[in-house]
Amino acid sequence: MKATATRLTLQADTAADLMSENPISLRADASVQEAIALMTDRGFAAAPVIDDTGRPIGVVSVTDILVHDREYVRYLKSDATVTADLRNRSSLPEDMGIEIVDRTPISEIMTPAVFTIRPDTSAAEVVRTMLARKVHHLFVADESGVLVGVISMGDILRKLG
Repeated sequence: MKATATRLTLQADTAADLMSENPISLRADASVQEAIALMTDRGFAAAPVIDDTGRPIGVVSVTDILVHDREYVRYLKSDATVTADLRNRSSLPEDMGIEIVDRTPISEIMTPAVFTIRPDTSAAEVVRTMLARKVHHLFVADESGVLVGVISMGDILRKLG
């Protein structure tokens, strides 16, 4: 006998049914190091970047950070003699390192485009928008543009039944 396939149905009517409320976001002046800490601690692949009024102005993703890190490290490697010079001049012990802190604000590395939808957007339109824009996250904003939620591909998959 042939097994019958079960058809999956999205168990949501609107973006509000799909979204995770009160998304964790980053301020535009947060450093790359702060973004890395937040995203690794929370297991996020991306986070919205907001201005002082709570409105999204960009998105920082793991890819943005990796590209920045690759370019930043390459630049620092060109100054490899700095550590040796500092050790020679200040008698630093061999086992002591010098940490070079990346103070780059995420506003310099973020993707400045944010795709937002309203909470009452239909679930079907949410899926169509994500596919058409080739994004893994859509942000949900209220009538005044303040961020109130985020929808990831995982949120959609959890609502299939």
